[in-house]
Amino acid sequence: MESLLKSTSLVQRALWLIRLRWVAIAALAIATFGAGEFMGVSLAASALYTIAAVLLVYNLVLHAMLRYGMRRDKEPSEARIGGILTLQISADLFILATILHFSGGIENPFLFFFAFHMIIASILRSRRQSYLQATLAVALFGGLVVLEAAGGLEHHSLEGFAGHGLYRDWTYVFGTLFVFTVTLYLIVYMTTSIGEQLRRHQEELERANAQLREKDQVKNEYVLRVTHDIKGHLAAVLSCLDLVIGEMLGPLNAKQKDFVGRAHRRTTRCLEFSTALLKLTRMKLSGRLEAEQFSLRKCVLNTLALVQNRARDKSILLSHQMDPEIDMMWGEGVLIEETLTNILLNAVKYTPDGGRVGLEVVRDGTAVQIRVTDTGIGIPETALPRLFEEFYRADNARAAERDGTGLGLAFARQVVERHGGRIWFQDNPGGGSIFTFTLPTGPIGNGGR
Repeated sequence: MESLLKSTSLVQRALWLIRLRWVAIAALAIATFGAGEFMGVSLAASALYTIAAVLLVYNLVLHAMLRYGMRRDKEPSEARIGGILTLQISADLFILATILHFSGGIENPFLFFFAFHMIIASILRSRRQSYLQATLAVALFGGLVVLEAAGGLEHHSLEGFAGHGLYRDWTYVFGTLFVFTVTLYLIVYMTTSIGEQLRRHQEELERANAQLREKDQVKNEYVLRVTHDIKGHLAAVLSCLDLVIGEMLGPLNAKQKDFVGRAHRRTTRCLEFSTALLKLTRMKLSGRLEAEQFSLRKCVLNTLALVQNRARDKSILLSHQMDPEIDMMWGEGVLIEETLTNILLNAVKYTPDGGRVGLEVVRDGTAVQIRVTDTGIGIPETALPRLFEEFYRADNARAAERDGTGLGLAFARQVVERHGGRIWFQDNPGGGSIFTFTLPTGPIGNGGR
């Protein structure tokens, strides 16, 4: 797997280099045209346009080769992709030297564009290969300027731009070549040093993340076992309390009913908390969904039937709107129904008597958008960054309702994201909250794994 990731990374680097070359081709053509037409600089324009055309064909061929190799091989060869990278960088150095030859040689200030190639080589390849590329650049440019100075190679002057004769001044030639060489090697040294430090830091972060994932796995497994045991004991206690509070074991006086009722309510809350924590932990551990087709319309109707009585007890107007064509979806219907129920129950819980709660289910492109709006207490801005964290409850929520698990929204986010959707919060302009989540209508991809 590691090899595959590295190979894929190399492919992306090769494609990135090809994209940069498109920019270079356009810049060469524009610069040649602009220098001749607007600046009055005499250039070997036909030669430069020919180089641009050759570079265009060369880039097209490289792009086609790379794409063909990616389609042909499920796991691209790291050596082959690395070889293509090295070929590209070396060819680019040769092409840049050729461009300089036809545009003034050592008199052309664009000679320091070699520095960009050294930076690219140092980022994309190893330290050794980067120094080899720097040596190649020095050899190409040094050979060019020495041959032009010695008369072994024709010099194409930049008429109208640079002074003439500099290319024959050996002091200037060797001085410039010395600065050029030192600059390239320093660039390679600094860039590769920084790159190696970043790579080491990245490896340390990856190891730390792996350790955190392992510890989180152990923690989740421990929580799963403990919560499962606690839930079993609480269920047993609640069954006994049901018998007592139902006076099936004998009549109770008012004081006994009060204390048993308190114990029953507390035990029920604990059982609800354990059940929510157990579901959330199981979902995090498994990381999978048993996706199948289910009726979203049925989920919505079941949820409304469950929440309606609680809304009626608080004189809350519960309204809903659902696009008539929305029905069958892919996913786990039970989890979606429970998520929707949690959000709607929260809306009713934190909306004062006489308020309004609305549910809207609409089509949103290739997804379904489900929106729950209320006129409740809202959520303070300071609580928003932690809104979907496990066990977190905003201050105003704790003040309004002492009982609460702090797991409902965390559970909702896990369910929605594993279905390939997203969930978010907005302030209701009329006061209150708006919770919205989306679900894709098609089969679940990686999000459900």
